Amino acid sequence: MKRGISRRTVLRGMGTALALPWFESLAGRAWGADWVQDKKPPVRMAFLCTPNGMHMPDWTPTSFASDFELPAILQPLAAFRSDMNVIHGLALDGARAHGDGGGDHARALAAFLTGAHPRKTNGSNLKNGISADQFAALEVGHLTRFPSLELGIEGSAQSGSCDSGYSCAYSSNVSWRNETTPVPNEINPQAVFDRLVGAGDPSTSEGAAKQRNLYRKSVLDFVRDDAQAMQKNLGLRDQRKLDEYLHAVRDVERRLTLSQTLKKPDLDLSNFPRPAGAPETYEQHLKMMFDLVVLAFQSDSTRILTLMFANEGSDRNYRELGLSAGHHQLSHHANNADKQAAISKINQFHTKLLSYLLERLKNIPEGEGTLLQNCMLLYGSGIADGNAHNHDGLPILLFGQAGGSIVTGRHLKYEAETPLTNLYVAMLQRMGISVDTFGDSTGSLNQLDG
Repeated sequence: MKRGISRRTVLRGMGTALALPWFESLAGRAWGADWVQDKKPPVRMAFLCTPNGMHMPDWTPTSFASDFELPAILQPLAAFRSDMNVIHGLALDGARAHGDGGGDHARALAAFLTGAHPRKTNGSNLKNGISADQFAALEVGHLTRFPSLELGIEGSAQSGSCDSGYSCAYSSNVSWRNETTPVPNEINPQAVFDRLVGAGDPSTSEGAAKQRNLYRKSVLDFVRDDAQAMQKNLGLRDQRKLDEYLHAVRDVERRLTLSQTLKKPDLDLSNFPRPAGAPETYEQHLKMMFDLVVLAFQSDSTRILTLMFANEGSDRNYRELGLSAGHHQLSHHANNADKQAAISKINQFHTKLLSYLLERLKNIPEGEGTLLQNCMLLYGSGIADGNAHNHDGLPILLFGQAGGSIVTGRHLKYEAETPLTNLYVAMLQRMGISVDTFGDSTGSLNQLDG
């Protein structure tokens, strides 16, 4: 019989419900009528996608197995070499034209988590497939407060024409509830935070947020009594863990405030109300989303998550890198060395920002390892070279050991045209889901366990 989450793993107070980390001293214990937590930390799964492909010569290591050097784009991830697998040879056939002409960007994102070939339309008659994250949410989403979270940096669209006759819904949504319904991304960090700490009733949660802002209070002020009661039932190690977690929650609140409040050097922002809207810079925005990913996974609020670094085909200008041309424009480099160097620079910027998330996850102890070790984080794109628009030999990284069932620190080579969805089958199985096929898969990806 399926078991939902226990109310004992949540701190409550006036419209607030703050989910708690996995505690070793409570693992597997019955508490009153409730079963508190599993005996082992749960496995989490995240899909992190970046647009417009990669500069593949600066992405692909030249040797395989554990004896490989990190090329330029992967250099910012050097501290996490032992925590990742570079996966070479996977293909996304659903992103190919199959007689539909242009539209590789829209198809690349639409197919990325579905393995399906989207119907070419800019009308309401969308047709794609269920995405791997939503498939997992149907199977194990009942175990957490939120079956899944869908996050992004640029807004989702549900209509309009964006890429050679394809609906904007295809190029701005990576998550699909079913073949006709994309799941829009939440791009406002404050909205994500308030959802994570809300009590479940949107009206109650909104009221609590307004009251916190009115009195310039932290969410922790509302759950202090419950937190103090919880401390008495924890061992010393878990007491420290709870203190560190609550400090992290407060730190996210402070940085949500700092991201948009007036920049006055003498202003005390310790209890200032959080602003609405997204942070001013791309780096601030993405790092804030990473902080929320960590809170969501650490508190077991969800075990399934997607995060888009930008919409597919995005032509964002990275002026902070000294680049004036847009990302999409540069990806059509026509073998121009300067444009290729610029694309590589953008790709390296993204992996540098990704390292922030990995460091946060790796620095959180959980069970006999770390939070990162209990995760599977896939990072990549449905396009390899942005100029060629090819969908084979995709740039794919997989971080984390899924609680010990994945051997990391390797560059893995697979036979050409191995479906990307074979990897999803392997990931779904490690989430405890009984599945043999997904999308256009031909089986489960081997080699991951050594």
